[in-house]
Amino acid sequence: MGIEVGGLLGLIWLIIVIWAIVKVAKSSAGGLAKLLWILVLLFFPLIGLIVWLLLGPKG
Repeated sequence: MGIEVGGLLGLIWLIIVIWAIVKVAKSSAGGLAKLLWILVLLFFPLIGLIVWLLLGPKG
């Protein structure tokens, strides 16, 4: 028995998305911008994470 590769990759992906949400919440962006970024990350995790890394708040 062991952790399946898919389960491990899913866990890593979940950790990355949670990290991104925490970074957004702690950023210096306005409240509405934070809310929109968090919603994008929750509803579109793959595309949202890529867009956030490229265009998201840097603070």
